[in-house]
Amino acid sequence: MLNHTGDEDLRNFIEDLIKTGKQEEEQIERLLKENGVALPPTPPERPVANLESIPVGARFNDSEIAISIARDLTTGMVACSQAMGGSIREDIGMMYGQFHIKKAQAGTTLLRMQKEKGWLVPPPLHIQEPVGAF
Repeated sequence: MLNHTGDEDLRNFIEDLIKTGKQEEEQIERLLKENGVALPPTPPERPVANLESIPVGARFNDSEIAISIARDLTTGMVACSQAMGGSIREDIGMMYGQFHIKKAQAGTTLLRMQKEKGWLVPPPLHIQEPVGAF
């Protein structure tokens, strides 16, 4: 998604998420190695692309990217909660708790950004009760 965004704030946010994700990955890899777990091969990093080289019809727009990242952060928080709840080691439970907090903080930052940029479209409010209900 980094290659698709044209918004500088969103680009910086994604770069921070990537950096945080790499730190989490390194922490998990270190834990696995210390416990004798073999690591699978990792795919190569994606190349950096120029936004203008991506055809307009193939590009994701910034609001779509923000929604996708919000969904992924939410999914990540659920996964961290499951790992915390299923862990029988306190250190691992705490590690996933830290990951969860970072994802929640990122989600709050992203939500604020979506509101400020007009990317979040809330559903209409239905304040009046329908006539003849019940």
